[in-house]
Parts: sequence; C-alpha cells; structure tokens
Amino acid sequence: MNHRTAGERLFDIGNNAFMLVLMFVCLYPFWYVLAASFSDPAWIAETRGMIWLPHGLSLESYKAVFNNPIIMTGYLNTLFVVAVGTFVNVLMTALGAYVLSRSHFMMRNPIMFLIVFTMFFNGGLIPNYMVVNGLGLVDNLWALILPVAMNAFNLIIMRTAFQSVPVSLEESARLDGANDFTILFRIVLPLSMPVVAVMILFYGVAHWNSWFNALIYMRDRGHYPLQLILREILISNSTDSMTANSGGNKLQVALTIKYATIIVATGPILILYPYLQKFFVKGVMIGAIKE
Repeated sequence: MNHRTAGERLFDIGNNAFMLVLMFVCLYPFWYVLAASFSDPAWIAETRGMIWLPHGLSLESYKAVFNNPIIMTGYLNTLFVVAVGTFVNVLMTALGAYVLSRSHFMMRNPIMFLIVFTMFFNGGLIPNYMVVNGLGLVDNLWALILPVAMNAFNLIIMRTAFQSVPVSLEESARLDGANDFTILFRIVLPLSMPVVAVMILFYGVAHWNSWFNALIYMRDRGHYPLQLILREILISNSTDSMTANSGGNKLQVALTIKYATIIVATGPILILYPYLQKFFVKGVMIGAIKE
C-alpha cells in the first residue's frame, strides 16, 4: 500500500488550490463579458464590481450586432480568410516539410538554414508592404493569405513529424510505382494526422485573431475582417450604427454591444478548439521528437 507523507498531501492540496485560483483568474473575465452581454444595459452601466449572473435578461445587444451589415461582412471575410488561408498554409507547409524531410535531397540543410534564418531576421514592415503593393494585393483579401502562406516554426514541426514515418513505407511505395505526390498524400499525411490537426489549429487561430495585416493592407471597410471591426468598436467606440435605432441611453447600449461583439468574435474559435485539443499534445510531441 502506498503511504503518502504529510508533506506530499500538503503539496497536493496547495497545488490544487493554486490551479483552481489560476483557472478562476483565466475564466472569470470571459464569464463577466458573457453575463454582461446578456444583461440590461442600464443595470450594467450602474454596476461596479463582479457580475455572476445576467441581470434583466436581454438580447438587444446581440440583435444590434447581427443586424449590423459590417459585422456580417466582417464575418464572411474572416471565414474566407480562415478557410482558404488555412488550406493554403497546411498545403504549403506539407509540401515544404516533405521535401526537406527526404534524406536524399541534397539541398535540404542549406534551405533549412535559410528558413530558420527568417525566424530571427526579416525585412520589416515597409519591405513587406512594398512587396504586397507590387503584387497588386493591397485592399485584397489575398493580402492576408499569400504573404503568410508558410510559417517557419510550423514547417520545422511538420518536417520532424514526416521524418518519423518509416522509410520502408516509402521504399515499398516506390517499388509499386508511386511518385512523391502519391507518397505524400496517400502515406505520409494519413500517418501524420495529429500533426496536421495541430497545424490546422495553429493556422486557423492565427488567421481568426489576425488584425494587424488587415489594418495595413485593407482600405475598403467592406474588406475588413471581423477582428479589425472588433478593434474599431472597442478602441474607437464606433457603435453609432448599432445604437441608432436603440431605445434608452446610447452609451449604456453601446457598452453591452461591445460585450456582445466580443462574444460573437471569440465564440466560434472557442467552440472549435475542444474538438482539436485531443490532437494537440500528441501532434506537438510527434513533431518535436524524432523516433
């Protein structure tokens, strides 16, 4: 029978208590925003301190958010960038990682050095803008996809994962007449699905939360992604279009609209994350350690 000392039990109690406090600190701000977004605007304006439950349940803020055409346009733009951008990211990363994981490719070490070099040194904002402008991508949603088509860190993770696939499988496939594309898409990728899921999570979350590139490259508000619109609402207080038809004090309604917009902007990615989380640890470990 395993007997635990008093010190071990005390450590477990303290560790659990610390984790509960940490969990509360992380979760309560989101719960506050969620409860406030469903509460009566006048009550929220007068309330100071913590909020545990919605007061005077109201959906007016969400109606104002979803009735605002710029919010829905931002949603569509973001969904396009996330879907197309993540597909392009995973495809380009997989192609690059496969080539660089092949031992018979003579140039893989110099190319890997150049790729890793970009993780520490880059041209900066102005050269990037000049390249995007020279390609005619300014004020185009592709400016949010093509310049970030591949991430060097993610490429290294996927390359290491591909190196763990047994070479005998590739040799057997080549004896059967398979080419590199067949080996990649029919053998290597199916055996590396946890890493692919992690790449989808990394790239998808990055595209969903991205706003700085849109701030630099987008001119037409009809091309703004959701996060840039959220930034306008939270920083510039641009809620006039959503409070024009609201009753009562516009400042009070604007406050709850901000909370509702935060929930609308972060909700989808929070719903998606648990479905990919089970692949996260396994995928990162496969991509970090070569067997």
